[in-house]
Amino acid sequence: MSFKREKVKDYFLLDTNVENMFINEYMISAPGEYVKVYLFALMYADLGEPVTNEMIAKHLGMDHEDVLKAWTYWENMGVIRKKFEGSDSKFDYGVEFVMLKEQLYGTQNKPAAVLDKGISAMMADEDVKSMFSDIEKTVGRILSSTEVRQINSWITDYHATPEIIAYCFEYCAGKKKTGLKYVEAVIKGWTEEGLRTAVDAEKYLSESDKKQFLYRRIFQALGFNRNATEEEKRLMNRWFEEMGFGMDKVLEACGKTSGISSPNINYVNKVLENWYNEGGGDGTGKELTTSDIMNYYERLRETERAAAEVRRNEVFRKIPRIREIEEERNGLNSEISRIIISDVIDKKAATDKIKKQLDSLNTEQAFLLTDNGFELDYMDVQYTCPDCRDTGVLETGERCRCFGEVTKEKIQLLMERTNN
Repeated sequence: MSFKREKVKDYFLLDTNVENMFINEYMISAPGEYVKVYLFALMYADLGEPVTNEMIAKHLGMDHEDVLKAWTYWENMGVIRKKFEGSDSKFDYGVEFVMLKEQLYGTQNKPAAVLDKGISAMMADEDVKSMFSDIEKTVGRILSSTEVRQINSWITDYHATPEIIAYCFEYCAGKKKTGLKYVEAVIKGWTEEGLRTAVDAEKYLSESDKKQFLYRRIFQALGFNRNATEEEKRLMNRWFEEMGFGMDKVLEACGKTSGISSPNINYVNKVLENWYNEGGGDGTGKELTTSDIMNYYERLRETERAAAEVRRNEVFRKIPRIREIEEERNGLNSEISRIIISDVIDKKAATDKIKKQLDSLNTEQAFLLTDNGFELDYMDVQYTCPDCRDTGVLETGERCRCFGEVTKEKIQLLMERTNN
């Protein structure tokens, strides 16, 4: 008696074995066209059937040159080897697919991700481990070793802190842009601005958003449908920060361009300079510059944040449960972010369920505060001016009423209070 199994004659009804290591470690960060080349050729390699680069290019609708670039890419990544067989042509070669599991666990050379002792040392740091945990929650998946290596390089290349990197991923996810190149560009810009903590980033973004509103409003008045250049931004910043003009005065200067054929920022700048030299500013006077006033606001906010932190610690000492509530609330907010970018079918139902938990925690905290003699907003930052939150600028981009009330005496009192 003998046994035999009918051979499948249609190759396309068979299966191709793709290592999970390839999917998780290499495919995620690779160009899509290169992945197609790899998988298509791997199928023919499993079948033992010959295939040329020209055939691959035709089947995949690619240029022959792009197929060759794909093999060079995969060779550099260490997942294939080019096999030259006596030909002098650098394009005449066979391709051998590397067993990735052997690279990792066998006797062959291990990949750089395994041997990189510097990364291993970094990963022993609790802040770095916490950073990667936060990033994976934000992007909703496990990071590949290639991505881990690249993110770790930002710490050494840009001197970025783990905290600012984790916050940057959260910020970019809000813009639906979590590609490493985009995040790296943001991180590079932030570190060049000296940002090291989430608080630094929030302050920077808040001030940047307000400036962007001012730029857009001025360009709208001039009829410009484009972004401002760096030099134009410098000039516009000077109008508000050094000369002390308000938006109404700047817009009045923009109106002076109606009589010229080509309105431009330099013309507006000349008008404002003339007004400034004639004493036509917004009344702050040259003795107290806008820079002095903005420094006052910044110091005032620092004082208020420090006072709020003291109050928070007082509450935590008296009511430890509130610290637990805050940690639970942070975890639930992170879970909402993860759901939003995940493949969950009914995202609304999932987020509504978490929001009910958040409401329950907020109610519990309110009862605990009032039962222990604290006001509901006791732990919040108490701003001197709630309208502008001590920035001097309203959401509309206009000067707050409190801006004109800043005096040398107020600045001196704050300096004395914070230095004691």
